[in-house]
Amino acid sequence: MFKKALWLSLSILLMNGCSGAGTEAEMFAGLTTEMQENPEGVSALTPRFSWKLTSSEKDVMQTAYQIEVASSEKELKNNSGLLWNSGRIDSDQSVLVKYAGSKLQSGKKYYWRVSVWTNTGKNYQSDIQQWSMALLNGSDWKAKWIGLNDTASLKKKDGKTILPARYLRKEFEVQVKPKRAVLYVSGLGSSACYINGKPVGNDVFGPLPAWYEASVPYLTYDVTSLVKKGSNALGVTLGNGRYLSMREGGMHGFGLPRLIAQMEIEYNDGTSATVISDESWLATNKGPIIENNEFDGEKYDARLELGKWTENGYDASSWQSAELMEAPKGKLTAQLSPSLKVMEEITPLSVKSVGNGKYIVDMGQNMVGLQQVKLHGKKGEPITMRFAEVLKENGTELYLDNMRSALVTDVYIPADERMFIWEPTFVYHGFRFMEISGLDYEPAVTDFKGKVVYDKMPTIGSFETSDPMINQIHKNAYWGIRGNYRGMPTDCPQRDERLGWLGDRTTGAYGESFIFGNALLYKKWLVDIEESMSENGSISDVSPRYWTIWSDNVTWPAAYFYVADMLYQQFGDDYSIKHRYPSMKRWVNHMVNDYLTDYIMPKDTYGDWCMPPESPELIHSNDPSRRTNGQVLGTTVFYSILQLMEKFAVMNGVPEDAKEYAELAAKIKEAYNKKFFDYETAQYDNNTVTANMLSLRLGLVPEGYENKVFANIVEKTEGDCKGHVSTGVLGIQHLMRGLTQYGGLELAYKIVTNDTYPSWGYMIKNGATTIWELWNGNTADPAMNSRNHVMLLGDLLIWFYENLAGIKNDPSSVGFKKILMKPSFPEKLTHVNASYVSPYGTIGSQWQRNGDKLVWDITIPANTSATIQLPSKFAVKVDSNQAGVHSVNEANGILTVELGSGKYTLQSK
Repeated sequence: MFKKALWLSLSILLMNGCSGAGTEAEMFAGLTTEMQENPEGVSALTPRFSWKLTSSEKDVMQTAYQIEVASSEKELKNNSGLLWNSGRIDSDQSVLVKYAGSKLQSGKKYYWRVSVWTNTGKNYQSDIQQWSMALLNGSDWKAKWIGLNDTASLKKKDGKTILPARYLRKEFEVQVKPKRAVLYVSGLGSSACYINGKPVGNDVFGPLPAWYEASVPYLTYDVTSLVKKGSNALGVTLGNGRYLSMREGGMHGFGLPRLIAQMEIEYNDGTSATVISDESWLATNKGPIIENNEFDGEKYDARLELGKWTENGYDASSWQSAELMEAPKGKLTAQLSPSLKVMEEITPLSVKSVGNGKYIVDMGQNMVGLQQVKLHGKKGEPITMRFAEVLKENGTELYLDNMRSALVTDVYIPADERMFIWEPTFVYHGFRFMEISGLDYEPAVTDFKGKVVYDKMPTIGSFETSDPMINQIHKNAYWGIRGNYRGMPTDCPQRDERLGWLGDRTTGAYGESFIFGNALLYKKWLVDIEESMSENGSISDVSPRYWTIWSDNVTWPAAYFYVADMLYQQFGDDYSIKHRYPSMKRWVNHMVNDYLTDYIMPKDTYGDWCMPPESPELIHSNDPSRRTNGQVLGTTVFYSILQLMEKFAVMNGVPEDAKEYAELAAKIKEAYNKKFFDYETAQYDNNTVTANMLSLRLGLVPEGYENKVFANIVEKTEGDCKGHVSTGVLGIQHLMRGLTQYGGLELAYKIVTNDTYPSWGYMIKNGATTIWELWNGNTADPAMNSRNHVMLLGDLLIWFYENLAGIKNDPSSVGFKKILMKPSFPEKLTHVNASYVSPYGTIGSQWQRNGDKLVWDITIPANTSATIQLPSKFAVKVDSNQAGVHSVNEANGILTVELGSGKYTLQSK
């Protein structure tokens, strides 16, 4: 036992041996325009600039900044002809500072830099950054939509669609080496571009999916280095993507693939030229990709390879003229978020013969992406690859029942017996295991390479503890989340669905934002949601609405509001709140006018989706005592949306709306408690954990009854549920934080470390390397037992970072300008090591404890401050005169220290 009377020394550790102020200068990091480094094709008329400051000194704050923008590096360096010189602005703002200079021109390139002054008395200037503007006006487009209007090549079999890829090419002359060449291109549904035999960029699948009747994304590439003097060739391969329906009648489609492309070429003498897609292009569908369907796979016949068709001088005499295609209904819009990329490569764990000429490749991890193979076969004899997440119990066959109608099969037909390296171009798979057949030899693990594909974004969070189970859950979440980013957050990556279900991300997006810099993905998805709305204001539960489900429930559309608030709180970005507010208001008015009855929201569609059922083969519970009343779910969540709308109205300068929302929320709270709350037992409705927890966490419990309601949650969880989860996708969004907030930390820790059903640990104990769709995913009906979903994570990741690590945006702040560091210390957890790259820089929290003895290393980014809170049981005394310490207070068993930026160690002695 350690003595209770301990002294805490607050050690000011200057890193890298620095011992005096100013010995290591502040440096810029993470300079971005619209949250991207040196982006191409920015559509914002007033782009926003951000920068981070790093420093080894303590308590560093920016006191002023100056931004300069010019149309050339020379002008910027010479301070001549600036488009914007903000002058010195006395402000500590360094995130999303709006451009306020001369009007920016369509397609032009711009350069910027920032100078900052700090409270250290020093000032610094960044390196020059750049960005280019998108084509801002419809009149800028001279190109035409082209393709092959060959409906005869479209085959339909058992509801599946089969269509070969299209190949389009254009040769063009360039008189002299260009000063600048920019390609604007949208190949729907998927595309791969080439200039003079070289790929344009490294995007996977081309433009991101959208609701094409509202908007059509295009990509912008600087291709100056690829265009040469003389003859050039531009080639584009078109795949089906999400434009051609993958299921006839079962998923919305928009027609045959089509292309629009426009290259703007600038010369040093000030002249320019344009290359556009039109009838002068040549096209064929007789190439090697004879089938491509994201559900079913890709079939590649190497005997049909077209040779050097992306290079100039190619004999395309057998090709036909490209045909003009009808333009999509949507408006051409510069893509808001980066495309998918190959973000990691992994090697299989093993390759095993299972007889009959078949081999099972085990990647060792349920992953999402492409399988590259390096093999050789026999001419004309297909090599077949099938994909699955798990094996059957015999260990020699793929378990494919949960793929439903998805064929998940790639086929490669060799042109000869030479070795080939191949991967699909237009399909992806969610898999751990691949069965390969058609070889006459046993392949090696080095013959395969798993390419992990998801939207380009940084990994910004790390989390590790003394508990191996928690660490594995975090790892499973990491793999599952990124595997379900496909230009939209999808429900699953493997079966015949892969759609943007809103309910999965209502709180999930918040937790994900601690691991991934997902702001642009979710900003783009909110546009998809708005564009998928009905005229009367219904929000589709799936967006983009490839399945149109205007069910008018509350709990799934809540994601529209919650995600917008997440982007503001976590990233400091109010764009979505400002731009989506009218459509948010339209939905609220629709729900109030068409459904709200006696201030109760009666409409519910999904219940507390996927709560643990009473029998292992069930998907949903049939026991009324376990199921939460839909009116409870709809009313509580609608109440929380009204609270957000009150906040959003204030931010949009509409105080009359804010007043209206507040008054309506008050009436709903009164009616809700009158109908569902038992004042004697402090139970809501049938006393499910979800009913009580939502009421408690969303602020509907009458004052003074909070602890009584919480006692019911604890009794239900520890008693009927034996310390296990009893909630579905709605209750789990608040379970871990709710338990911890009201004193149930040890119960929360028990839940997260359980390895018996139902629990995240149960999934791991049964071989999971991602998160399952169902708590009983290994025994439930295969109609719905995906092994790679993220909706059951709920608020777990938030709890990891905010509660266990103690990294939280202060309630008075946005974007972590001020940080609240208040770790929770479960008795059995001895250390946590976490970091998070906030909009201002890296926040670090690494603590280890032995009883009441604590060592806690803290990192606070420059230009921020933090409130540090620790239990008084550590019996500390902090010198308020030490550098970086702003104040020290102790009250009600909590030590509170206000700190400036820097690295600190808090250590018990």
